[in-house]
Amino acid sequence: MTLHRPIGSGMPPGVLMVSDSEDFGAIRSPGVEALIWRRRPPDALQAWLDGLEPGRLPRTRVTLRPTQIRATLTETCLSAGLPAVPERSLLIDDITFLADVFSQTMRARWLRLRLDVVDTNACRRFHVDRVTARLVCTYRGTGTQYGVSPAGEPDVIHTVPTGAPFVMRGTLWPAGANHDLRHRSPPVAGTGETRLVLVLDPVTNPEEAG
Repeated sequence: MTLHRPIGSGMPPGVLMVSDSEDFGAIRSPGVEALIWRRRPPDALQAWLDGLEPGRLPRTRVTLRPTQIRATLTETCLSAGLPAVPERSLLIDDITFLADVFSQTMRARWLRLRLDVVDTNACRRFHVDRVTARLVCTYRGTGTQYGVSPAGEPDVIHTVPTGAPFVMRGTLWPAGANHDLRHRSPPVAGTGETRLVLVLDPVTNPEEAG
């Protein structure tokens, strides 16, 4: 397992940069509250997503087994009117891969999957999610912002790079979470920016999933 916090990066304690998806298991390590897989999406995929009209971006909210995700995403893209181009396959492949890795890391038989298209100031307040853990990956637009504060906005705000998966503990983590490590969706209302954000939560009982 290759983990590092860049020297001089100013990253908050408890937040790790990892070099590979195989390192997601570090979220279970003592003192680790969140991790970021520092990667760049393929240039072709990024250019394609950035060039889509906001109304063509795929969106869905569903609870399902990880094995159902590829088919569900394909239907979601078809419903959005996205043509069967290589970039669409790249997006589906990547989300399916992240869901598989995250479900294995969390030992989750079910996942709550959201693909959100955001052009407002949704979730602009810094907070800790009421989940065991959450994976967020911003495929288009400004990434999730985070920082340390006992309440309110942190003095120093960090931004997860676009395309980099961000895994964080929530308040339902068995050993508890550091409530001083907070995050938010960046405020983009009025800027003309439209974000495409993937959110994955582990689910124990799908009948209780909201």
